[in-house]
Amino acid sequence: MNMEDKATFNRKYWQFLWSSILIALSGCLGSVVDAIIVGNLIGEDGVSAINLTRPVVQIMFTLNMLIATGAGMLVGIELGRKNHQSVAYYYTLAMAACLIVGLLFTACGIAIPDVITGWLCTQEGLWSLTHDYLRVMMIGAPAYMAMWALTTMAGVDGSPRLASIAILIDNAVNLSLDLVFIKTLGWGIEGSSTATVIGHLVGIAIICRHFHYKDNHLRLTFRPTTKDAFSLASLRSSFGTIINQGAPLAVACGTLALLYVACNHSVALVKGRVGLFALAVCMNLLMIYNLFLAGVERTIQALGSIEVGRGDNEAFQLILRKSFRFITVSMVLICVVVWIFPESIARGFGADSNDTVNETASALRAFALSLALWCYIDTIMVVYKLYNYHKMSLLISFMLSLMVIPVLWIVAHYAPSLLWYSYLIAYIIELLIIFIIHKAAHLKFELPAKEQ
Repeated sequence: MNMEDKATFNRKYWQFLWSSILIALSGCLGSVVDAIIVGNLIGEDGVSAINLTRPVVQIMFTLNMLIATGAGMLVGIELGRKNHQSVAYYYTLAMAACLIVGLLFTACGIAIPDVITGWLCTQEGLWSLTHDYLRVMMIGAPAYMAMWALTTMAGVDGSPRLASIAILIDNAVNLSLDLVFIKTLGWGIEGSSTATVIGHLVGIAIICRHFHYKDNHLRLTFRPTTKDAFSLASLRSSFGTIINQGAPLAVACGTLALLYVACNHSVALVKGRVGLFALAVCMNLLMIYNLFLAGVERTIQALGSIEVGRGDNEAFQLILRKSFRFITVSMVLICVVVWIFPESIARGFGADSNDTVNETASALRAFALSLALWCYIDTIMVVYKLYNYHKMSLLISFMLSLMVIPVLWIVAHYAPSLLWYSYLIAYIIELLIIFIIHKAAHLKFELPAKEQ
């Protein structure tokens, strides 16, 4: 790569990275500010109730990762190969599947919201708030699924800036309507989830502008190639390819839903409602970390998959070096801020007693370190996937959350004072396991040589 090509590559990398971070920033601020508004207008229980619904949100996100992110990687690879018919085909399958999944969630939100709330909430005082927030959110699931699928596809297809604008406006509408629905109209916590759904609909309208661009490759077709007609066999095979591509990330997200449930129950058992509030604030801290993690991972997946399609090992490794340097600096800065100002963060979310503030501060300091390691492990999982080490990537995706659950149980029963450090202990164990397996299996981070 000569100097001119390297300069062009660097501009493209940073443009995509900052656009991806802007997308993540908007989503992160939407979730965090949403919780702050609820905490100050409804109270601590409102923040805890929203956190109790996270397993359902995580399941929706998991299915989106499985379908949209898996297809997005394939779209990037096919763009690198200039197979535009395959690009359109994978896009069509992903959008159709995401909408079907969204409608299934809508049906559950209408038919059995009481049952689902019962699974999630064991605190009687939080049941009604959890139910009201969850019901509206599930009914609006198709908008959630379509919004994130469209931004993923448009970003890979050359419109990361438009995707970031759509998500920014999505969240601006959400937060503005939060104040109107909760404070002015008095809709309570249902107003918060209603505002979220409306924000997604506005974002979808904006991202659809991508389809008017001349260089748009996203069109609807069920034909895998220009020569092949639609067939159920090709459909099954293509979905299998999408699922295989998205499986590691989806498994990591899906097991995180189990971890949310396990953590909610353990914290409720050991720390009570004060602990549940502290956990809810920590989960919002996770959103801040995810701001940088999601930006870096989007960049690696989109730009990296194109370089994998081209077989350009030098460019791909340059993407990885830049990404890991960026995420290291970001994690250090967040940890420093959280360790200095934990009490202020707790009060910002509506904590109004010294016990709640102190418990939340202790939890935040432990989680700040834990989530930094989580970001590294999650990014490493994506790297293994793009280097075609599917089994290693899948193993990491299972360990990422499932390793925490037994550690959490052991600490809760035998050392409850260290409960907040369960994540940190589990992630250190995971990093050691990854290192040992990598060395024992003699794995190398190299792409196959480029075809001449």
